[in-house]
Formats: sequence, structure tokens, C-alpha cells
Amino acid sequence: NFPSSSFKNSDENFLDQLNRAPNTTFLLVREEGVNRLSVCSKICYAIGGAPYQITGCALGFFLQIYLLDVAQLDPFYASIILFVGRAWDAITDPTVGFLVSRSPWTRFGRMLPWIVLSTPLAVISYFLIWYVPPFENGKVIWYLVFYCIFQTLQTCFHVPYSALTMFISSEQKDRDSATAYRMTVEVLGTVLGTAIQGQIVGMANAPCLPGPHDIVTNLSNSSVSFGLNNSEPVISLDHTKTAYMIASGVICIIYVLCAIVVFFGVREQKEPMGFFQGIKLVMGHGPYAKLVMVFLFTSLGFMLLEGNFALFCSSTLGFRNDFQNILLVIMLSATLAIPFWQWFLTRFGKKTAVFTGSLSVVPFMILVVCVKSNLIVTYIVSFAAGVGVAAAFLLPWSMLPDVVDDFQVQNPNSTGHEALFYSFYVFFTKFASGVSLGISTLSLDFAGYISRGCSQPEEVDITLKVLVSAAPIALIMIGLIILYSYPITEERRQGNRKLLQEQRDNEADSDTDSTEMANVV
Repeated sequence: NFPSSSFKNSDENFLDQLNRAPNTTFLLVREEGVNRLSVCSKICYAIGGAPYQITGCALGFFLQIYLLDVAQLDPFYASIILFVGRAWDAITDPTVGFLVSRSPWTRFGRMLPWIVLSTPLAVISYFLIWYVPPFENGKVIWYLVFYCIFQTLQTCFHVPYSALTMFISSEQKDRDSATAYRMTVEVLGTVLGTAIQGQIVGMANAPCLPGPHDIVTNLSNSSVSFGLNNSEPVISLDHTKTAYMIASGVICIIYVLCAIVVFFGVREQKEPMGFFQGIKLVMGHGPYAKLVMVFLFTSLGFMLLEGNFALFCSSTLGFRNDFQNILLVIMLSATLAIPFWQWFLTRFGKKTAVFTGSLSVVPFMILVVCVKSNLIVTYIVSFAAGVGVAAAFLLPWSMLPDVVDDFQVQNPNSTGHEALFYSFYVFFTKFASGVSLGISTLSLDFAGYISRGCSQPEEVDITLKVLVSAAPIALIMIGLIILYSYPITEERRQGNRKLLQEQRDNEADSDTDSTEMANVV
């Protein structure tokens, strides 16, 4: 007896004929449908990218200034927290990648359990980062411990989520489309993180503390009075601490909601995965090594800009009460630029898009430190710079699947190493982040940074200008020089796509032949 679902066009007459002729041989053809991702599945997958960007944006823009001016740590100890935390975060990426690749398959998949189980402790540790403990001696240990715990747990979320790109569909078109959805949501996440953290904290910005230098300068030049915040004397440091906790609480709620959406809205395809047999091939794959080096340098440059721009706006430019709005303008501009870059990379290729996007930021990096402090000009420059920031931060993730596909074409018998590609890639980008934050904060310590100071020594202003302009530009240029030799052109990418599709079609035909032979009567 054959179920009617085994036939493309079944009816009672055909089944009757089959039953009357048991000794007759029939060839049963099973129609192979292509499981394409729905728009709903792509959106649910894309939403999972928001927590990493929201928390990363809040930490990147605000953690340094929070440790210095709110927690009131010495710049040297703040640099230790930022560097050690990021270095630890980088170490956990390949470790988690190994553990994910060795974890057993469950009925929910291999990646999704990591995402949902890491979320509760991650949000608790994130909230405690923004809480100022009621003691002084153990503050450094407090922030270092909870910062490292959060980075570890977020890695347990982000590495499986990144590798999930290769498991939501076997069709490259679906993966590329899902990546485009993810890019859009991630940019929206940066806007959301900047808006929540910046606007809530900006409404409770504690007044700066004038020093002897400010009093002397104010007698000769009244222009310094912008930093004294005389218009809002009722705001205290306690109000600022509360504002940071409220902002972190809102972000924690969004983090949990996004994890729930991914868990219930995405279905993971089961594929074999190994670790030891593929790690040498992964790390030795030429295009992957070059792509990692490219974005090691470019990420280091942009993270120097991100980590110091808030301090630069508030201390050097004098926009203490407006820096959060300037950051929001950059992120909004980046969001609006996503459709343009999506069209650009489709029209001219991903490699050209990275060149164009990264270089487009350079003139504005120079302009922002050369033009005399002017709020309107700063807004215009920030909006223009956001267009390039979108390309620099998001296009790498659209290029990484191309490297994985190229590896699969050259190593057809080595499968299931996608988590390794993503974990080591995240490792190097986070390592760049840790180096940039550690070096920049330590440099401010050497320059004589004054916590909550209405004005800073000239050495601090010079240091901040170097950290947001000269150093990032040099690092971006090094990255683009390496990108010039990146071998995966648009033609090679399209060729890999066709070869992989042919392999999948041959595998599907082989499975169909096996099914047909099993059903021969």
C-alpha cells in the first residue's frame, strides 16, 4: 500500500490499478520542492542581530566616558578594564566556536539552544556593568568581572547566531537576502542603542567640575562657560547614575525579546559539523586570511573613532550637552544609507563597495578636527560620515559567506566548519576593539585627562584629535591596501555560486534516485 502523498497527481483510479497489478514494476517520481525562506523567517533571523549591535554601540560609545566621569575611575584602571575585557572577549570566540561545533544536535538545532540559554545571565551581567557599587576599593574588580562575564555570555549568543547564516538555508540567494535583512536590522540596532543610551543619559547629564584653570580662563574668556552647566544645577551625579541604569534596563528587555523571536521564528537545518579536521584548512584559506586582516585594521580604525568620539565632542569640541545627539545623527545617517549600499554592492560588487565606503569617511575625519568648533557644521559632517560608517561596519558580514562558499568549492569533502569561520572572524574584530579601547584610554591617562573636568589640558585635546582622525585614517588605509589583493572578485563569487548550486542539485538527484530505487515494486 502506497500513501497517496507519494504521488504528484494521485486519484482513486490510479490506486485501484496499482492494487490490481501487484507484479507490475512502477517508477515512482517524488517531486523535490525547494524550501525557500519566507520573509517572516528572514525578519525573525535578522532581529537576532540587534542585541549585539545595541549593546555594542552602547558600550562602544559610552562605557569609556561612564567609567571616567560617572564611576570616576582613574584612566589607568579604566584602560585596564576596557583592554582586559575586550581581550578576554576575543579569547572566548574561538573557544565558543569549538564548543558549538562539538555540541550535540537537539530538536531545536545546534545553534539556537546556545542563543536562548545564554540570554538570561547575559542581561543580568550587562545591567550590573552600568551599576555603580556602593564601595570604592573593589570598583575595578566589579567592572572587570561583570564586563568579562557579559562578553563571554554575549559570545555564546553571537557566535552561534553568526554561524546560523549558513544553516537557515542551503540556497545562497536566501542567505544573501537574509544577510541583507540582518544588515538593515543591525544598523537599526545601532541607532536604537545610541538613542536609548544617549537620550536617557543626556537628560540627566551631571555638571562638570570647574578647576583652577577653568576659573582663570573664564575671567579672561567667557566662552568657556558652556561647560559649567549653570542652566541645570539641579542634576546631580546620582541622577546620572540612575539614568545609566534605566537605559541598561530598557536595553536588557530588548535583548530578551530579540532572543525569543529568533528562537521561535527560525528553523535550523541539520548538517554535519567537525572541528579538529577542519581548523587547519579554515585558518589556511587564503581569501579568509586576507579578509580577516583587512577588517582587523579597518575595524581597529573605526573602533578608535567610535570609542573616543563622545569624549572628543564633549571635551574638545565643547558640546557636552549635545554629543549624544551627534552620535544619533551618525547612526540615523548609517541607517538611511543601507538601501544605497545594498544597491551599490549589487551594481559594482562588494569589494568596490568596501573601498568606496571606507574612503568616503576619510575626508570627514579630517574635516571634523580641522574646522573650528561649530555645532551646525559638526552635525553636517556627522551625517555625511554616517554614510561611510554603514558600509565599513556592515559590508564585512556580507563578504564572509562568500569566503565560506569559496572554501566549500575548494574543499568539497570538508563540511560543517561554518562556526569556525565566524568565531575566528569575530575573535579578530573584538581583539581590534580591545586594543583600540585600551590604547586610547591609556593615552588619555598619559595626557592628563581630568574626570568630569569642564576643560581638559591641551595634551588631551591633541590626543583625542589623533585618536578620532589621524590614527583611524592610517589604519583604514593599511586595511584597504590589503583588500586590494583580496582574490574573490564578483566573477569568482558568481562562479562559486553556480558550482555550489550544481553540487546541491547533484546531491538532490542522488537522493531522488535512492528513493526511487527503494520504491521500485
